[in-house]
Amino acid sequence: MCRLSAITSSEYISPFEAVLALETMKEGHDGSGLGLMLKDLGGPFEEFKGYPVLSAICSHSGLGMLDEYMKLHGFSEKFVWSPEIKAVTGIERRDHYIAKVYDYPASYKDQPWKDKEDLLMNTRLAIRKIGEPDGSIFVFSFYPDVLTLKEVGDPLAVGEFFGLDKSDISAKIVLAQGRQNTNYAIYLYACHPFFIQGYGTMTNGENTAFVPIREFLSGRGIPGYMGYNSDSEVFTHILHYTNRQLGYPLHYYKDVITPLKENELAQRSDAAAVRLMKRSLRPLCIDGPNCIIGFTPDGSCFMVQDAKKLRPGVVGGSSGRYGLMSEVCGLDSAVPKRDKTTDIFPMKYDMVLIAPDAREVKVWNQLHG
Repeated sequence: MCRLSAITSSEYISPFEAVLALETMKEGHDGSGLGLMLKDLGGPFEEFKGYPVLSAICSHSGLGMLDEYMKLHGFSEKFVWSPEIKAVTGIERRDHYIAKVYDYPASYKDQPWKDKEDLLMNTRLAIRKIGEPDGSIFVFSFYPDVLTLKEVGDPLAVGEFFGLDKSDISAKIVLAQGRQNTNYAIYLYACHPFFIQGYGTMTNGENTAFVPIREFLSGRGIPGYMGYNSDSEVFTHILHYTNRQLGYPLHYYKDVITPLKENELAQRSDAAAVRLMKRSLRPLCIDGPNCIIGFTPDGSCFMVQDAKKLRPGVVGGSSGRYGLMSEVCGLDSAVPKRDKTTDIFPMKYDMVLIAPDAREVKVWNQLHG
């Protein structure tokens, strides 16, 4: 199993806090890697809120190809950040770990936001295509106010390798996953969290319904539904498809991935809509066990379980700071001063929803709608 550690806060926090929470759950992951995704960036990125951030790992030649591509397509650099790498035993340093802030090409500055989003996604995919064959470029996200770091190794050691214990980098939402590869080789594109156009998720579990879900998504005509080096990447794409592409409210994500039985959905006031979703989106039904944590473009965060409820998950905190963790010890690390009697352990019908800026937490129950 993997272990998940997420913190959402009204104040900027160090991503190392999520890494330390992950360390308390060390017995639950194999130490094969760390994936970090930061949203609503502070520190040196705070003044660049409206500009897209490209997160990548490059070889020397890959960096040259990346810079050439971006210049050729009209992107201009505004700021470049690199972690202060510390030599750590067991972690092999690559040439360049970068987060570059760009200005949009002149022809896109006045375009609608969805056109800009498509530009950023297609640019990320084009760069991935250039660098993936020889591993010269790994690009994880390209979007405003989002930064991604990934590397192979023990999560705490990777955090220290990136110098996060002393860095001025900060964010209001941090997702961290200690990775275990049960079905795939150790590969950076298989490392959670996954991202597409403002949506990020990470998962603890095994998606045994991966193939039919992948086939359905791949047929939607959306270029970003690709890769699938991990069976969990489809959860990010299902979220994107249901919330962004179809325009469903966030809580319907739960109805899509774990549809109710007929006698259960008949109790819902929106039974007709839920029944139609169940029939038309049946290929997106998951068959876990899975625990999924994610965020949406507006800064909402959530935790959801599959119907089997065989992966641990807990949410707790108070207004202004909540933790979403695999285990209580992780929550104790991230939010030690909280009323533990209000901790939430979502069951198979529940979706825990945390409002932007960690204002409040609610539990949405499928049976009651």
